[in-house]
Amino acid sequence: MAVKGAQTRARLVDAARTLIEARGYHGTGLNDVIAAGSAPRGSLYHHFPGGKEQLTAEALAVSGREVTGVIAELADSAPDTRSLMESVLSALADRMEEAAYAKGCPVATVALEVSAANDVLRQVCADVYDGWQRVLADRLIADGRPAADAEDLACALLALTEGALVLSRARRSREPMEQVRRTARVLLSG
Repeated sequence: MAVKGAQTRARLVDAARTLIEARGYHGTGLNDVIAAGSAPRGSLYHHFPGGKEQLTAEALAVSGREVTGVIAELADSAPDTRSLMESVLSALADRMEEAAYAKGCPVATVALEVSAANDVLRQVCADVYDGWQRVLADRLIADGRPAADAEDLACALLALTEGALVLSRARRSREPMEQVRRTARVLLSG
């Protein structure tokens, strides 16, 4: 793919990521993505012959990898899972505040909207969540937790985080993230 084509494709994915996270799958039209990505209509269908589903799947995968990278980077520098969770929750809360609560989880809106009706996007969401849970579980195992316990606790920590993101966006408040931070501290102190 030529450089210009790759740049156009990347702009469309970036525009889709931003719009879908803020508005959801059904609230984001392809015309919105084309306008935000400063791309001609033909480019969208050239780069994404599968249409909105393909574009959304790729946008979610990119967002998922980005967040996985952030969590993994924080995990590498954190002395333990407790510190990791403090850093992750703080980073996510800061990100939400900086976006005036238009951003939360880049996957949750799509997961909630289409999981029952679109197996392709449901699977992409599941894969992203599995990756995030894997990083947390690996960190818990590195802290000395048995693998089965680490999986369960990683799932709980992920669920707490996702729930706090939803509540924080709905309330336009950082407080649910702070409440989960305190709860995670208790869960991880044992």
